[in-house]
Amino acid sequence: MGLKQILQNVMPIMTVDTFGSFAELESGHPEAYFHYFAAISIVLEHKDFFLAHRRKTIVLTLSLDTMSQLSDFHCLCVNVPEQQLIRSLLALEQRAHGEGKNLPPMPDIINRKILSDREIEVMSLIVQGYINKEIAERLNIGLATVITHRKNIMDKLGLRSVSALTIYAVMHGYVDINKI
Repeated sequence: MGLKQILQNVMPIMTVDTFGSFAELESGHPEAYFHYFAAISIVLEHKDFFLAHRRKTIVLTLSLDTMSQLSDFHCLCVNVPEQQLIRSLLALEQRAHGEGKNLPPMPDIINRKILSDREIEVMSLIVQGYINKEIAERLNIGLATVITHRKNIMDKLGLRSVSALTIYAVMHGYVDINKI
């Protein structure tokens, strides 16, 4: 269930469903799903189905060891800290979906420019790990101004954490995952 919440944060335009068994997935119109996140044991038990849907399948493993992963599939280690898992998901999204080209269209409200250019600069520096004082120095603005921008960014986007802000920034192309 934690992975479901993370996926919903990383891909807010997607609906994330969970199934208790492979039979439930099969009876729930599996072709309607953009991706299948499945444990390695489920993929091995139903390899024919997942091979036929190889491009949609992300195999969840417990090890970073490439020998324990399936070479025909994208694999994602879930036995890592949350920040590392989010980074792996964002990197997978950037590689597989090339700046959103293969994703369904974003709702109009999200496509509108919500943040000012300065707020985008501040957001970029926040998600890259800079503290308020460093941001103020880099942008030649006052510390109070940075704090105001930070509050306005979070309010405008309806976000409550730097993790959520990071996901937003990467998903909208404001920051490259490799700079985080």
